[in-house]
Amino acid sequence: MTASIRAFFDEATWTVSYVVYDQPGGHCALVDPVLNYDAKSGRTSTRSADEMLAFVASERLTVQWILETHAHADHLSAAHYLRSKVGGLIAVGGAITQVQGVFKALFHLEAEFATDGSQFDHLFRDEETFAIGTLQAKALAVPGHTPACMAYQVADAVFVGDTLFMPDVGTARCDFPGGNAHTLYQSVRKLLSLPEETRLYMCHDYPPAGRQPQWRSTVAEQRAHNIHIHDGVSEADFVALRTRRDASLEMPALILPSVQVNIRAGQLPPPDANGVSYLKIPLNAL
Repeated sequence: MTASIRAFFDEATWTVSYVVYDQPGGHCALVDPVLNYDAKSGRTSTRSADEMLAFVASERLTVQWILETHAHADHLSAAHYLRSKVGGLIAVGGAITQVQGVFKALFHLEAEFATDGSQFDHLFRDEETFAIGTLQAKALAVPGHTPACMAYQVADAVFVGDTLFMPDVGTARCDFPGGNAHTLYQSVRKLLSLPEETRLYMCHDYPPAGRQPQWRSTVAEQRAHNIHIHDGVSEADFVALRTRRDASLEMPALILPSVQVNIRAGQLPPPDANGVSYLKIPLNAL
């Protein structure tokens, strides 16, 4: 079967979210939705999520799943907001518990913050199958960028999260807590062992000068042209390249606010006695 896919590009964070569905009037999943955040004012808005909701309404879709490929470090998740509007199960890879443990300590979160993944409705196991209406889907563990990275294979398409970018951009960084370039190499090769015509959908695009944002490629295109990990690149060469590149990268602009929200499945921290939610900025910790 062929999955129908509608992409939504957020220019502020270079993030692509998706609605994947079986047919108009059928069922869908929302993948990696964005909660808009203004770092200058600390204000959130639901503009991007509302665009997804408008499409869902126009196609008369029932939301079954809200799928997170990982706890993103570059944008806040709108999963909690979307579930409050249209339902669906918020799901992520089961290794999110490792990520929660690391960042609970880093941010010195409230004692009540659970690190068992219970903020999410479902924790996927590697190779676990599920359905989106009449579409058959499978969760594929692809750690390396983070321990909890999960790709979602839906019929003939795979949503790869940050594991891969467009061929002229390469692959995800591996210098976040729990990241590992050796592991990422194995995860990418796992994806690139799928049939060559498999459609691959990116979570981000950072286009080189002169190219407009894109977010869809194929296994064949990645194997032939990915600048970091095309066919013929050994694990040792990839790890050396990735390690050098990661050492030159700055932290993502929104890593501190986004991770605190995303390990809570998109819910803001519990408000203080004055009714206001606060994010923490750990000084000299990263």
